[in-house]
Parts: sequence; structure tokens; C-alpha cells
Amino acid sequence: MKPTSFHRSCFAALIAAIFALPAFAAEQTDIGQADQATLEKVHPTKPLYSPYAGRNFPTRPYFGDTHLHTAFSMDAGAFGARLTPRDAYRFARGEEITSNTGQPVKLSRPLDFLVVSDHSDGFGFFPLLMSGDPTLMATEQGKRWHDEIKGGQGAKAAIDIIISFGQNKLPNGFPLPGTKAYRSAWEETIKAAEAYNDPGRFTAFIGYEWTSNTGGNNLHRNIIFRENGDKARLVEPYTTLKPLGSDNPEDLWKWMAATEEKTGSEVLAIAHNGNLSNGLMFPMVEAFGKKIDKKYAETRAKWERLYETTQTKGTGEAHPFLSPNDEFANFEIWDKGNLDGSVAKTKDMLEYEYARSAFKNGLLLEAKLGVNPYKFGLIGSSDAHTGLSALEEENFFGKTAPQEPSPERMQKVFIKNPKTGITVMDWEVAASGYAAVWAVENTRGAIFDAMQRRETYATTGPRMTVRFFGGWEFEPADANNRMPAAIGYGKGVPMGGDLSNAPKGKSPTFLAAALKDPIGANLDRIQIIKGWLDKNGKTQERIYDVAVSGGRTIGADGRSKTPVGSTVDVENATWTNTIGAPELIAVWKDPEFDPAQRAFYYVRVIEIPTPRWTSYDAKRFGVKPLPGTTMTLQERAYTSPIWYTPGK
Repeated sequence: MKPTSFHRSCFAALIAAIFALPAFAAEQTDIGQADQATLEKVHPTKPLYSPYAGRNFPTRPYFGDTHLHTAFSMDAGAFGARLTPRDAYRFARGEEITSNTGQPVKLSRPLDFLVVSDHSDGFGFFPLLMSGDPTLMATEQGKRWHDEIKGGQGAKAAIDIIISFGQNKLPNGFPLPGTKAYRSAWEETIKAAEAYNDPGRFTAFIGYEWTSNTGGNNLHRNIIFRENGDKARLVEPYTTLKPLGSDNPEDLWKWMAATEEKTGSEVLAIAHNGNLSNGLMFPMVEAFGKKIDKKYAETRAKWERLYETTQTKGTGEAHPFLSPNDEFANFEIWDKGNLDGSVAKTKDMLEYEYARSAFKNGLLLEAKLGVNPYKFGLIGSSDAHTGLSALEEENFFGKTAPQEPSPERMQKVFIKNPKTGITVMDWEVAASGYAAVWAVENTRGAIFDAMQRRETYATTGPRMTVRFFGGWEFEPADANNRMPAAIGYGKGVPMGGDLSNAPKGKSPTFLAAALKDPIGANLDRIQIIKGWLDKNGKTQERIYDVAVSGGRTIGADGRSKTPVGSTVDVENATWTNTIGAPELIAVWKDPEFDPAQRAFYYVRVIEIPTPRWTSYDAKRFGVKPLPGTTMTLQERAYTSPIWYTPGK
């Protein structure tokens, strides 16, 4: 008999207990007997008997969502979101609540942190609209949106609001910073985060989304405050609407600098959905009519330390057109047009939209300008507009309220632009993703600091544990040590770090390890993706399989050509862990290293195939998917890179 989701949930506690044993957990948390050399690396002055005493490095990843919208966002409210920031924090902490459509919902496990990032443009708009504010009701748009939402056509109103916002055609009465409605919404956002922040147990960050969307081209950034409400309330969020705001990221960075000076709180910006920017997210020549120069590169690198590479509106790590030799690149791709579908995508736009291409082009700009503007770490998050960070495939509550579980959601249209005909179906929405952060403790300061140093990785939903270290002295035997994190920090730098000035005759070595989600799928493989700037000034990339499951071999070309297989029963939305491996670890040495060439390296961990959320819907609701609907997937994680820079 094949195990069902029910069976797997019954075995969850047993699996978790098994993974607490040294043989499974040691690779990530350093459990077990250490050899003397390792103890001396952890405590070089006086090795201690206890290998856990005195450790000053992160011992576990914290999982969270840096990008969640509630009813406080104007588009989310129009779509039907009624959950507030307080509801969002309650749910993320593990409470069972009632969804926007009246369904009980609960996470399989609590998250460790959450950022409620409602749109700064339109704070307080939805309550004003639904209360029949006279100024808004005196406009054709305001009256129409009000009546559509009241009449059950909230999704239609929401799409029109998004399009009108992108075209800067909003009605009189739209709340702006300084107004009572705007200030009230920001104050409640702060109070909610303060109420649910519980240092050591759950971190509730204060934040918002700055939503540059001119012409429907997505240049959005999420803004996160490191400190508490006393400092955050000294300012109001920066908006895109003129004259108080701007759609230019350079003006946002100026606001961030002024905010740090005024409040004493550090802030950071996380860009997302370059795949919907139509070639504008990672510019190489100019941005907003200005040439890309050293100042631009320095400023962007300072404020934008992370990039959200996977979420409900697609994954932006790589694209099959850009990486034709990457068989895993075609994953949850959205490449039809910009955010509102008003302009179709062309192939020449893609290079400036995806993280891997940005990493490569960053090397080019660094060689030219002396600074790499695209030296960012990777995270995932949801961009859900429901107040629910519910991104598990079997527990997916959609991107917007109309996409919460129902027999109809696989058949519905999400976006359809009548002028271009660009159409995105609800089934194309991805159940993704989460941010994983290697912090020393679960507090605002520790998690924020880990984000700043880019010691992060993205997952498309599963909570797999991934380590990645780079240095010059790693040896194959290090993969057998039961304290690899101590080895990693002792011999090298973690994900997000830098290597430079290669010792004579040395090539960089890397320690990569992955542990499956305790209640999730086994692992297919660990890959290291390398990008570099060759002697002719051209960017290159190559993928290496460094650890594979099931006794498969890795060829001389660094690749394992044998697929892991699949146990997925699509009809019954089930799978088994009879293939793959619960843990993988390897030490890898770059076989083609040139110390004169700039390079980056990051890890991609691939799970075995499992049912996609569409499979669960088809089974539970007894509905037939539309032709072309994706029913299975291989979930994954992407680490922040480690960069190599030649000596001067």
C-alpha cells in the first residue's frame, strides 16, 4: 500500500525523532564525537571536552517569510483579503485561524519569523473605500471599485486597481503619507509587529513594500527595519506616487539613508520579481535615464543585500533560454510579460531579469567599475495577498483570496490583459517560497544581521537544511566529520562570503551539505553552479553535480546524467521516500580554476519528485486539470553565492 498524506503526518514525529540522531543531524548541527583537530579549530587556545560549549556560529537555520500582504494592502483587500497583520502573525506563529473564505487553516509547523509587508502606496485605502468615503465616491473609479467589490467582483476591481496604479491613474481621495488614514494604518502595522514579537521564539519584523510599477514593470522592494516600533514610527513609509514619493530605486535608497540617520535603525531593501520587470531589474547600461556608474553600483550594493528569487509569481533563479544546458532551469517560470500583462516579453529582456544572469553581469560591472552592484544573497518568500504564509504544496492557500482552496481554482484565470491577450491561469501560481537564515538566535537583530551578511538561502517551500562553505583547505575527509559546521567556519567562509587572493597553486574547495525536511521528501542531488569572467571578458557558467543519491555516478564532466526517478502517484497525490537520500554531503574542488578570473559559486539542492499543489486539488476536489497543468515538481533550495575576487 502506498503511503498517503495522512500516513506521512502520522509518521512525522517518528521521522523527526530519527533525524535527531547523530547519523542524520550531525551534518547541520554538529552532533556527535569530534576529532581533536576539529575541537582545536573551535577552541584553538584551550580545547574543551564539550564540543558544544563556546560555539559562536549559527547552529540552525530560521525559516520565515519576508513578503506577506494583508487586508491593509489595497489590492489584497479588493481581492477579498480580510485578515489583518495581527492575524498574519498569529498564523505564522502556529495558531489555527479562519481564512478569508471561511476555511480553518494551520501550518504544519510554526515559522520562526515574519515580515508583514503591505504596500506603502494606499495604506488605509481599502477601509476608506469600503466605508463609502465621500471623496472617493465622487470619482468614477472609486464608485465603480466600491460597487464591484460589494457586488462580488473584487478580483476584477483588484486587477483594475493594479493597472491604474501602474499607469498613475488613481482617484482623488487616495490616502497619502501625512493623512490620518495613512498614519493610522502604519501605526497599526507597527503595533501588530510589536505585540507578536517574542525574542528567542518568534520574530515579527516591522516592514512594508515599496511598489515601483510604472508601466506595469515590476521593480518592487520590501523594506525591513532592524529595530523596534519606537524608531520605526519616527518615519512614514516611502511611496512611489509623486510628489511625496518616487518610482526610482535611487530615490528609495536616499530615503533609506535619511531614515537610518533619523531613526537610528538600520533598514534593508529586498527586490523581487525581476521576471516581471521586462528587463529593468538588473540594468547594465542605464537606469531611469542615468548611466550605470560606480556610485550607482556602490549604493545598490549597500542597500540591497538580498534578492527574493522564488515566490508565488514564479521563480527567478535561471531561465532555460539563458541556460539551455541546465535541465532544472525550467521551474515555475513566469515569462509572458510584465506584471499586468500590458507588454509582452521578448527574449532580449530575460538576461536582465534572472539572478544567475545578474550574478554574471555583476562580475562584468565589477571589472569595469570596481564595484559589483549585484552581489546579493538569495531568499524565497511568498508575496501572498491573503495574510497566510501557507506555502506547502498540500496546504497551499493561494496568492489571493479567490485562490484559496476551492474546486474552481485550477480552472480560473488569474490575469488577462484584454489589449495584449496575455493570460496567466490560477494553476500557474506557485506554492513558493520561504527564506532560510543562519542566525545565532531568533531575534530581530540576529536575523537582520545574518541577512546583511547574506548568510541565507531560498527554498521553494520545504524546510531542508543546507550548509555551504568555501575556502582553500577543505579535504574529502571533512565530508565524513561529524562536526562539519565547525570545520566549515574554521577553514573557510559561509554562504554569502568572499574569497580572494588565491594562494599560489591552490584552487578553492567547498564543503556542501544538505539534510531533508524532516517531514518532506528525500534529496536527489546537490549541485554547485559556477559563473566566471573569462580571459576574453565574457561571462560563463557551468553546473557541477557534487553529491547524488541512489548510488548513481558523476561523470568526468561533473554531471550525473541518470535521473533519480519518481514515485509520484498523481491520481492519488501520493509519493514515497523509497528513492533519494535523507542527507547528502561532499567536498568539491574547482577543477578549472584560474586565479586571475572573477567567479561566484552557489549551491542548488534538488528534492526527488513530489506532487504539486494542483495534484492535491485534483484529488481532494475530484476535478480534472486543464491541459498543460503542471502536476508534479522537484522542490529545491538555492544558497547565497560565495564570490572569488583576484588579488590586485
